Amino acid sequence: MAGSLDGLTVAFLAADGVEQVEYVEPRKALEAEGATVHLLSPGTDPIQAVNSDIHPADTFTPDRAVGSVDPTSYDALVLPGGVVNPDKLRLSDDAVTFVRDFVASGKPVGAICHGPWTLVEADVVRGRTLTSWPSLTTDIRNAGGHRVDQEVCVDSGLVTSRNPDDIPAFSAKLVEVFSGARRSAV
Repeated sequence: MAGSLDGLTVAFLAADGVEQVEYVEPRKALEAEGATVHLLSPGTDPIQAVNSDIHPADTFTPDRAVGSVDPTSYDALVLPGGVVNPDKLRLSDDAVTFVRDFVASGKPVGAICHGPWTLVEADVVRGRTLTSWPSLTTDIRNAGGHRVDQEVCVDSGLVTSRNPDDIPAFSAKLVEVFSGARRSAV
């Protein structure tokens, strides 16, 4: 049986400190629907995932360094959270440029928990409504966005959620929005 995301290539962008469940579970949901997923990172060395932001979990080897890929190679982008992960991405010019260019392309993007920090750094939340971990409220507001407190929020192809408890709704909405983007591109 064909999946709703057959033929789509999705980039996950992450660095050390990525919250494991926010990477693994949405990835599984997208792959279950037929998407091809690549893990991008500022480098190609394995990245250390965490549980609850502080407990070391598994390591994951990136498929590619973000600076070596063209955003047009991907149909959708996901930014998992973890406190340290987006903070490291914000310091990577390659990661910030990739996110800025990707969002400018109009293709769908998902971000959960602290993941929107990278969107703030890329200056792409102005005029957008999104949700996130509560501590990002001021950062989002200062970047010209509007933060709401809800399980999942969709604004013109930007899918956001607050925390790991929201992963089932976040993953389902990623599949729905990414599938819709696929249909409109066909």
